[in-house]
Amino acid sequence: MVRMFRFEAAAQQPADGITGWATGLMESLGAPGAGLAIALENLFPPLPSEVILPLAGFTASRGDMNLYAALVWTTIGSVVGALALYWVGALLGRDRTLAIAAKLPLVKVADIEKTEAWFVRHGTKAVFFGRMIPVFRSLISVPAGVERMPVPTFLALTTLGSLLWNTIFVLAGYLLGENWHTVSDYVSMYSKGVLGVVALGVVGFVLTRLLKPGNGTRRASRRDRRR
Repeated sequence: MVRMFRFEAAAQQPADGITGWATGLMESLGAPGAGLAIALENLFPPLPSEVILPLAGFTASRGDMNLYAALVWTTIGSVVGALALYWVGALLGRDRTLAIAAKLPLVKVADIEKTEAWFVRHGTKAVFFGRMIPVFRSLISVPAGVERMPVPTFLALTTLGSLLWNTIFVLAGYLLGENWHTVSDYVSMYSKGVLGVVALGVVGFVLTRLLKPGNGTRRASRRDRRR
């Protein structure tokens, strides 16, 4: 169905980039289009949910999309995208993960084992709260798959966490109407803060490995010792 939304929204927001792409999906498919955009956002983290979700709420506020349908379909999209990455982790498996880690510079097998132990203790909280942290929202599905977290548990935690995150931003876009983009402005600051912390962590890890004697060596496997 052709709607006037395309022309009016173009006057308020640039009809290119992520906004134009997401707008096109919602115009063509309605609420399922918003769900598809969020599913792709899970698979490709550079696609920002903080733009797609408020835009879906704004679209609903104009009557071009049902609000409840927007919430349902964006949550379905989140779960589908997360489940795809879960199975990537499951297919990768623990043995392949350790083998890849053993070939990476500055990374030791012990690092992966510590991460694995941490996930065993805190995996349920990580999957739930990870849905509300940029980048980690997507990546947390991979270790869940590697560790073979029970699928029903993974789906329940992912659905609840995604529904909470999506509801906040869809409703914000719905209530703000034509000012929906202000949500993106504020959340982009949050995203940049998270990425800044991650970058500092990576730099600290690299410096520790380079400057601390003996930290660059990997623990030898039993097979290597026997040789």
